[in-house]
Amino acid sequence: MRRLCVLSATLFIFAAPLSSVLHAQEQIGKDKTLILDHATTFSALDDGVAIEAGSIREQITALRDDVIRIRIVRSNAPQEDASWAVLPNALRSRIKVTPESSATSFGFRTHALVVQIAKSNLQLTVRDLTGKIVQQDALPVRFEGNSFRTYKIMPLDEHYFGLGDKTGPLDRRDGAFSLWNTDAYRFQESTDPIYKSIPFFMTYKAGVTTGVFLDNTWRTSFDFGKELPDVYSFGAVDGPLNYYLIYGPSTKQVLQSYAWLTGTPPLPPLWMLGFQQSRYSYIPQSRVMEVADRLRADRIPADAIYLDIDFQEKNRPFTVDRALFPDFPGMIAELKAKNFHVVAITDLHIAKLPGQNYLPYDSGIAGDHFVKNPDGSIFSGRVWPGPSVFPDFTQQQTRAWWGTLYREFHDVGVSGFWNDMNEPSVFDSPTKTMPLDVVHRIDEPGFSKRTATHAEIHDMYGMENSRATFEGLKTLDPDTRPFVLTRATYAGGQRYAATWTGDNSSTWNHLRMSTIMLENLGLSGFAFTGADVGGFIGTPPPDLLTKWLEIAAFQPIDRDHTEKGTGDQEPWVGGPDHESIRRRFIEERYRLMPYLYTLAEEASRIGLPVVRPLFLEYPDAAPDHHPIDIDSGASGEFLLGRNLLIAAPPYPDQLDRYTVEFPSESWYDYWTGEKIPQPPPVISDPAQPANAAAQVPLTISVQPELGTLPVFVHEGSILPIAPLVQSTNEQPQGPLTLRVYAGDDCHGTLYQDDGRSYAYQNGSFLRVKFDCQIGADGLHVRVSPREGSYVPWWKNLRVEVYGWKPVKNTALVNGKTSPEAAAPIANGLAITFPDDSRGVELRLE
Repeated sequence: MRRLCVLSATLFIFAAPLSSVLHAQEQIGKDKTLILDHATTFSALDDGVAIEAGSIREQITALRDDVIRIRIVRSNAPQEDASWAVLPNALRSRIKVTPESSATSFGFRTHALVVQIAKSNLQLTVRDLTGKIVQQDALPVRFEGNSFRTYKIMPLDEHYFGLGDKTGPLDRRDGAFSLWNTDAYRFQESTDPIYKSIPFFMTYKAGVTTGVFLDNTWRTSFDFGKELPDVYSFGAVDGPLNYYLIYGPSTKQVLQSYAWLTGTPPLPPLWMLGFQQSRYSYIPQSRVMEVADRLRADRIPADAIYLDIDFQEKNRPFTVDRALFPDFPGMIAELKAKNFHVVAITDLHIAKLPGQNYLPYDSGIAGDHFVKNPDGSIFSGRVWPGPSVFPDFTQQQTRAWWGTLYREFHDVGVSGFWNDMNEPSVFDSPTKTMPLDVVHRIDEPGFSKRTATHAEIHDMYGMENSRATFEGLKTLDPDTRPFVLTRATYAGGQRYAATWTGDNSSTWNHLRMSTIMLENLGLSGFAFTGADVGGFIGTPPPDLLTKWLEIAAFQPIDRDHTEKGTGDQEPWVGGPDHESIRRRFIEERYRLMPYLYTLAEEASRIGLPVVRPLFLEYPDAAPDHHPIDIDSGASGEFLLGRNLLIAAPPYPDQLDRYTVEFPSESWYDYWTGEKIPQPPPVISDPAQPANAAAQVPLTISVQPELGTLPVFVHEGSILPIAPLVQSTNEQPQGPLTLRVYAGDDCHGTLYQDDGRSYAYQNGSFLRVKFDCQIGADGLHVRVSPREGSYVPWWKNLRVEVYGWKPVKNTALVNGKTSPEAAAPIANGLAITFPDDSRGVELRLE
């Protein structure tokens, strides 16, 4: 029942370290906190259990064998069972469970988990079927007024990842975080909160991963042992205590299940993966064309140019300054002819201009689309255009209206849109956002029609802004994939937009932080992410811009962007030597485009990130199965998909040698094709078998150089590589190259489609699988028959083989001797032959 209670030590029947449990007991006892520690009734449900505790009702149910939902509702604060984040089918999902109870516990079993609630104090324990604890309460749930908090035991060897693009280390352990979307201009490593609220994290212990998603749009907070040693906790200032437990045991399984729960990102247009050039702001029109022409003249591949707020008339969204851009449609058409896509900013604040023929304001007023003060008047706050009003995106009719505002930009050929300032940022407010009592009117399928204060809506407001943009663009052009870039968002926002890390700085430390932020965004559902390359705030030294462009070439979104008042930041700035290095890395990105696009399709299909921490693919890298990424030697490393390891220095401004720590035994140098030599074995006693745990791990020492970035390929990889183009609109000329890195489990995949439309949903796509095997009769490379009806650009395949040498140097294609033998290349050999789409087997002898 619900009561005031001072805890006693007898409540702690689970294996929390005694010192931290007693400390927690003393603290909560002093606070006289309302706690949920005693039940009046337990009831078995088909899909779980229900617990009555006076005015409190708790339900623990199974959505799937590996997804458990915990929901606690107080009768004095009823909450409807609805979600902005969870997909409707997942929210309704249920499975039948097997009830289990004993003298001390009440619970149930699925085919993956055992759930137990202690009858003595209602503390929850979840185990896998081997009996290992997946999650265990450290203390009963507590309520303080409208707020709540839940506490979990934090094992010494458990690590925590996620919560989106928070600053600080990759591992959240020993940190505390607040989720409240904030315009965090000039954020630093200690800044919290910043732009996004993604209340999802993963626990990782000895290679076993569990996801935790707190579906609450109010201000939430997460503490991983900072307040109470050996205890992690999470809670919110108000709203539902409603969280999901997602069991792996692998990290990939958790991510795919989280995508089942909250959605996958849509397949982006191919051009999004190209190089993008931006600044605040390219004005006037002649300057935009000057930058575009220089990119083409210097043969720096590029696909997009951005227009920041100064292209608008007096910073008013959905306008064009005709003095600065006298022929805006002509400029868009000319850029399109030169294979550039234009991305235009459209902030959500609408200039408050009554009687001035400003369509967004006039039509918004006519449709009653703006958020209101408690007295019913329209809320106004100052942003870039001056006094502004704000659409109420919690109304489906307002989102539909917002989408219509893009018609003119769409009709003249603008390709993508950038939703900035959507935390929402308000300049003349002490909180930098709307007052908490501003009123939203929820009118949304799945929700009851009701009003809600901004305190409830704030953290998902930016997501619904990007949703309105995405859905509006699809309505205007149903067969073209939209590109939307958003700064603020919430869990599930990956369904509508890509994102970036906000207003970073032109410092070496921000370059280092950007990789960690992108990794945690990827572990939070957002596969398509980037950081402002070169840094937004300040002018980067040439070396910093060069190194940043090198690393960003292997990240999902490669956008060079800087603020007003800084120096030029285009790839040619700093002289021809820097430009040459930067061009070379951007070119390599375009050669890797088939691989990048295949990763993008995988993300859209099953939710795996494009940029990955090492432990995602290599949970067994360390003998004790800890995540290798937390080692100092590997802290600068990341994976691009499964196959590529980018080994940037952990501190890129330092000139000292550093060690690359590999997560497994066999790797190749991406640039040369050479195999990384194995360290000599450790032999302590020749008469005894080698101890695998005592063997020296694969490492190399690297001397950092401005023009180089260590990149490695895992053995058994088959990478699809394209001929160089200047934009993704340009059709490659020549064969598709398959780079085969001989080794165990040798395979690869390629996905292609038209890169623009939704025709792939009706079968117009191409999927090809590759594998290779070394046998007594030579090396076999097999290319599967094509799936789908899409016809790609290549007619021939070029196979490059590394790490294997022929004996006879003969080649057979589908059992017939090839007229062309494999020719030697640096550290390998290569052969080209026709691809007739029906599948082929190449045997090299």
